[in-house]
Amino acid sequence: MNGPGPLVLILGALAGGLAAAATREAVVATPALARWFAGALEPLRRAGREGYAPSAEERRRLAALGTAGLLGGGALLLGPGPAPFLALAGPALAGTTIRRRRARYRGAVDRGLADLALAIADALSAGRAARTALTDAAGSLDGPIATEMARVRADLELGTPTAAALSGLREALHSPRADALCAALASQQLAGGDLSGLLRRFAAAARARDRTVADARAATAQARFTGLLVAAMPAGAAVFAELLQPGFLAGMLGEPASAILLVAAALLQVGGFLTIGRLSRVAGS
Repeated sequence: MNGPGPLVLILGALAGGLAAAATREAVVATPALARWFAGALEPLRRAGREGYAPSAEERRRLAALGTAGLLGGGALLLGPGPAPFLALAGPALAGTTIRRRRARYRGAVDRGLADLALAIADALSAGRAARTALTDAAGSLDGPIATEMARVRADLELGTPTAAALSGLREALHSPRADALCAALASQQLAGGDLSGLLRRFAAAARARDRTVADARAATAQARFTGLLVAAMPAGAAVFAELLQPGFLAGMLGEPASAILLVAAALLQVGGFLTIGRLSRVAGS
């Protein structure tokens, strides 16, 4: 069976682009709908900007948006048959996106601990006490570490003991680096010693580790991309076949044997992606 000609494919792509543009204009032209979308997506932005954990209601709205997006995109690209199966991944997509954004935020805060240690060391060298140096350092930083340290500074200004204020930072990051920094600050209160020098050595070691991790990720980037590309090729071939012959996937899903094989292949694909991501993960990144 001959597939549609190039003109039909071009017109289909143009129709999809116009539909997306029309949807955007409809959202912009309807303030209430635009506010709803902005409110629904705000927890996702906050998760990456300040490590915010969305509530159950906010997660449900994000899951609904993910489901609707996958349903609409699947209907445009693959047709109405496979689209509902693709939409089933909407809640999982929303949850994964939130976890990844929060993990990136925690990673950025963890990398910023070297700057925090240097700022505290500079304040200590200027004659500040450890608690005062921690408060001053919190106001001299920027980026995600500044957001996290603003919470610590607020606790300190409210009279919270230093150890209790730092415990919030440790619980938020669950990082050996944060544990080491907080332990160094706590040990100075108990035993004294050259805390400034210790913090400078901590910062130097943390930055050296970050450089090593960055070099390792650069060295394995090509291998990781190749592995993901190989794992994604069957799915890409299926999408390409559906574009050339609409209804191809729906016809395969209509047969019980082929539907079972497709589901098994999809599960293996997901397992392949997860395995490649775990094998290629660089410790400390």
